[in-house]
Amino acid sequence: MSEAERVPVEVAVGVLVERDAAGREGRFLLTSRPPDKVYAGYWEYPGGKVEAGETVEQALARELREELGIEIGPAHPWQTLVMDYPHARVRLNFCKVFDWTGDFQMLEGQQMAWADLPVQVKPVLPGTIPVLQWFAAERGHSGPTHLD
Repeated sequence: MSEAERVPVEVAVGVLVERDAAGREGRFLLTSRPPDKVYAGYWEYPGGKVEAGETVEQALARELREELGIEIGPAHPWQTLVMDYPHARVRLNFCKVFDWTGDFQMLEGQQMAWADLPVQVKPVLPGTIPVLQWFAAERGHSGPTHLD
């Protein structure tokens, strides 16, 4: 089956962003992929597959509860990107999240880091790099978005 014929798996991705007192966007949350998953140790935005009958927002709320132990407020659809990985073709539905409750718990053995540009953690999952570029464009950041 060619790349074009591979049907993408729908994935909900949470871009949790802190805001300052004036409402400006600040640091964002990255998590490492768990030891038992493909690309273990790579840094990404948290999220997961959209199950049958779920909306992207419902899937995101479920995934962040399962992965991080938090309850999220509204998910704001932001960008969509199709990525072809050797193991899967995925449609990444990125949603910004500004409100959440609960203490972060790394329920899948992953790590977390609050980041800004340029991102200091590495390696970064290929599907995360375009998001860093979108942040750079929005924020007028002209330097590198991540360390190689």
